[in-house]
Amino acid sequence: MSHTTHLETCLGGTLFEKISSSKILVVGAGGIGCELLKNLVMSGFKNIEIVDLDTIDLSNLNRQFLFQKQHIKKSKAHVARESVLKFNPNVNILSHHANINDPQFSVEWFKRFDLVMNALDNLDARRRVNLMCLASDVPLIESGTAGYLGQVTVIRKGVTECFDCQPKPTPKTFPICTIRSTPSAPIHCIVWAKNYLFSQLFGKSDDDDQVVEGSDNTENAQEIESLRKEAESLKRLRESIGTPEYARQVFEKVFTDDINRLASMPDMWKSRQPPSPLSFEELSQLPQDSSQPNTAQLKDQVVWSIRENFQHFLSSTQSLSERYLATVEKDPEGCLCFDKDDDDSLDFVTATSNMRAKIFGIEEKSRFQVKAMAGNIIPAIATTNAIIAGLVVMEAYKILNNKISDCSTTYLVYGSRRPKLLYSEKLAPPNPSCYVCRNSHATFKANLETFTLQQFIDIVRDPSGSINMGEEITILEGERLLYDIEFEDNVESTFESLGLTNGKMVTVSSDEDSTKSIVFMIRQCDSFEQDLAFDIEGLAISNETDVTRQAKRKVEEVASISQPESNKRQATETNGVSQPEITVIEENDGVILLD
Repeated sequence: MSHTTHLETCLGGTLFEKISSSKILVVGAGGIGCELLKNLVMSGFKNIEIVDLDTIDLSNLNRQFLFQKQHIKKSKAHVARESVLKFNPNVNILSHHANINDPQFSVEWFKRFDLVMNALDNLDARRRVNLMCLASDVPLIESGTAGYLGQVTVIRKGVTECFDCQPKPTPKTFPICTIRSTPSAPIHCIVWAKNYLFSQLFGKSDDDDQVVEGSDNTENAQEIESLRKEAESLKRLRESIGTPEYARQVFEKVFTDDINRLASMPDMWKSRQPPSPLSFEELSQLPQDSSQPNTAQLKDQVVWSIRENFQHFLSSTQSLSERYLATVEKDPEGCLCFDKDDDDSLDFVTATSNMRAKIFGIEEKSRFQVKAMAGNIIPAIATTNAIIAGLVVMEAYKILNNKISDCSTTYLVYGSRRPKLLYSEKLAPPNPSCYVCRNSHATFKANLETFTLQQFIDIVRDPSGSINMGEEITILEGERLLYDIEFEDNVESTFESLGLTNGKMVTVSSDEDSTKSIVFMIRQCDSFEQDLAFDIEGLAISNETDVTRQAKRKVEEVASISQPESNKRQATETNGVSQPEITVIEENDGVILLD
């Protein structure tokens, strides 16, 4: 008897055949992803692709059961494929160790699948997959967990609300002066070390001013001015990065001089103990710890002594400095980003946050605890992941059986007030005000080296064409303004010179009609049949329009249009609004879940 006989009997021959022939994309091979992949290969699915950017870390092993100790530092996607094939070697699985945001994962690539399943842990990737599924008209099953809580829902273009139809939870914020001057909890010190100090020393210096600007709500104007001076001082200090004295200069700046300045403000310490600065010389002369380590505790769960924090600060600063210089040598605009799974980054944040905690009389934390807090990690529960992965497969059965009306949003809840573990509700219809799923989607193909923004503007604005977005339009790439009625600096530039490379998304909105908006996926195409200059897929264009006649000319014959003389303003990639608070973005398996 075949091992699929019972499965085929339960599902029925027609559905089983559809499951066997369907092509499934799983995005994410972490906590939910491991359970989901196991379920899929055991449930009749035979054509699966996996995409995951991450590598396996020691902390993954307690719940991501497809991975073992020998797999640490290896690709999650590749190892998950190897491991899950042991459950069913008759399945065709292709793995990609890559970022789902990469241009290779285009609309055309998504169209190859019958169903997409998200098992992700961050908002950016979720939004990208949501957009790709809408543009390619492929059903998406979205899932997430947070501790004992979980959620599964189905997204289908024109039928249900999409991922962006409803606002997401507001990120946690901490007042900047609490973080920078009067910390009272370990998280304040950790946020300072990660979001401020690490960024100032090894991140993008252009972001530094946002940390101190806009704090008009504080009562101490003198303190605000001092904070600005701090940032400028660290910028100058950064010029000596890589020198033997760099670590000492940083230490004396943030743990001695700045603390002495804060302690000299008696009004700030009327109701609490003032901070006590640390001395580089004194810490350098501390003897080696003679106490025996607690063998009952794991290495990362031991709280470091002040000497150990000092030593880890010196070594991690040296290592990060070398890496930063190597990065800048290759790319002058390059920088380092905090990664909770990077040893140097985590050592630096652990050591600096603990030394700051010592200064302010705050409880110090182990490396393991700092990793959880700095990475905004909600402890994952293996059982929760298993339940949610099972629910994803059940929704997949309904979709492939052409019964999407039977699909639902299901919540896994836990607590004494709840009589049941699972609650379901009908899928919500699309939000007519959603800025994502209300848009039309199309693919724009051209030779990006020669095609100009002005030519693109003429196409989408042509009053006799089927697109006809109107005379006044706005063109954005993400949040970057490319064109509007008052900004025409880019019209003569080619797509390539504007960074509109293969796979980028461009949104064209009508300023005259707020309901008209089209998202174009940009694709490189060197040549067309009949010598077309461009091609648009997903939108009908009348054969009688001037735009079509222009399209049929050879690329080199398309007339260039001079840049109009007009009032021009400088476009920026940000709205210029300074932020008064440091924001800690919570990105975890339950980022879409609200209780």
